[in-house]
Amino acid sequence: MPKNILGADVAADTARGSTSLPPTKRLLWLLGPALVAGVAYLDPGNVAANMSAGAQYGYLLVWVVISGNIMAWLVQYLSAKLGVVTGKSLPEALRDRFGTKAGRIAYWLQAEAVAMATDIAEVIGGAVALYLLFDLPLLLGGIITGVISMGLLLIQSRKGPWVFERIVISLLLVIAVGFCAGVIIAPPEAAHVLGGMVPRFADSNSVLLAASILGATVMPHAIYAHSSLARDRFGSTPKAHSIPRLLKATRWDVSVAMVIAGSVNVAMLLLAAVNLAGVEGTGSLEGAHAAINHALGPVIATLFAVGLLASGLASTAVGAYAGAEIMDGLLHRRISILVRRLITLTPALIILAAGIDPTFALIVSQVALSFGIPFALIPLVNLTARRSVMGAHANKWFTTAAGALVSLALISLNVLLIVLTIQG
Repeated sequence: MPKNILGADVAADTARGSTSLPPTKRLLWLLGPALVAGVAYLDPGNVAANMSAGAQYGYLLVWVVISGNIMAWLVQYLSAKLGVVTGKSLPEALRDRFGTKAGRIAYWLQAEAVAMATDIAEVIGGAVALYLLFDLPLLLGGIITGVISMGLLLIQSRKGPWVFERIVISLLLVIAVGFCAGVIIAPPEAAHVLGGMVPRFADSNSVLLAASILGATVMPHAIYAHSSLARDRFGSTPKAHSIPRLLKATRWDVSVAMVIAGSVNVAMLLLAAVNLAGVEGTGSLEGAHAAINHALGPVIATLFAVGLLASGLASTAVGAYAGAEIMDGLLHRRISILVRRLITLTPALIILAAGIDPTFALIVSQVALSFGIPFALIPLVNLTARRSVMGAHANKWFTTAAGALVSLALISLNVLLIVLTIQG
């Protein structure tokens, strides 16, 4: 498959079309990749972590969600920046620097394992949502989620990134409505929300939940996917004079995406803080849904389940896209969408068929993702800081310093998450 899914002619037409628009519409024309990558911040794993935090500790960890979102902005911008400036995804850029085939294969194996762990959480989330909405068996729900995500991938490969982006962004809007409706109906007190912005912990379990929220904030597959999405949108051979304009659009794109993702994540926590605090059984998605139904009624509970379903469908499609790009970028190999989807879907279906608690499986999958964080973050900061890679658009020293600090913080929190989970 060509590096630019749009194709050279279509990409050129896109550029010509955008330049004929007024400045405001021209900027809107360039938005989209970050919104698709931003779905990773609203996957079922995030839902479980935020709802648990709100139900157990009220407003205490609002500051954690906001801090994670700020860090995510920088990471996602650097990822998109790499794709815009070099016309390559992060896996492609890394392939050029591996001295041996064995090194490429080893890196690919860990990256693919991370993508599969992501898929487990997202397919399970979709299956739970279908159970809540239609009382479908979890295994059947997982199969349906996998089939629908396969359809989205087929659309992406045949219709190009524009159509794929529009579908995923539409699902993003459904997610936002589904998870924010309860906060609109039962808004929190402003003073309590402001109090939650003061950094502090209550006990060791609150530290674990904070690590879960922050540790799962920047997903490795979102980094791989965003660089690929930016490359697909803007072409693999960007013109030097157009790069500053594309980077400006990218900053806006990432800002809009992170504001939406951050707001929805905060809304999830506030929904639980207002309505689920102290309620038994809210440690699972099913329990949270039942508690919302009891506190706010069936309409809000249904919207929550619909938001969860949209979250599972959108995030599993993006995760599968990332997995395909990882293989293509590192190994220059592609397998059919059907075969790939069956392979990546199998672990989630085995878990559902075995009757393993879905919420427990979600937590374990988030811990598994933690192992992949350093392999994505460290190379990303390093590559975007190199003039040999980025030319005149290499990071300024303070951007690199901020990227290094964010990387250290996220890696440390993921290590903490692993340790606390094992000890617990």
